Amino acid sequence: MSMPDFTQLTSQISSHLAPLRAGQTDTMKGFGALGRAAMTAGALDARTKELIALAIGVAQRCDGCIGFHTKALVQMGCSEAELQEMLGVAVYMGGGPSLMYAANALAAFQQFSQQAGSAQHPA
Repeated sequence: MSMPDFTQLTSQISSHLAPLRAGQTDTMKGFGALGRAAMTAGALDARTKELIALAIGVAQRCDGCIGFHTKALVQMGCSEAELQEMLGVAVYMGGGPSLMYAANALAAFQQFSQQAGSAQHPA
């Protein structure tokens, strides 16, 4: 099993969702509103909510979820130590199969972090 390129994966998923957005406008607008409401800071800050969302993505074995939520966490300044601690909980809750996806989440974090670092320090 090869490790996904999460930058490419998230881009492809976004592109493939375009026809669904066009054909199912009300559903997609509703889903977007649900996501914004769920992820808005309240008793939990936005980064904690993203960590929870990523943990669920790992436990559910969803590479797309891993890509989008990891990218958001990198943009929010999440540290690798925070990510790894959350991955430990995700593996605990999801078992052996989630361990494989935890590795994917760590790879995604490293890919997006490297990309963010390159954007901040162009050659």
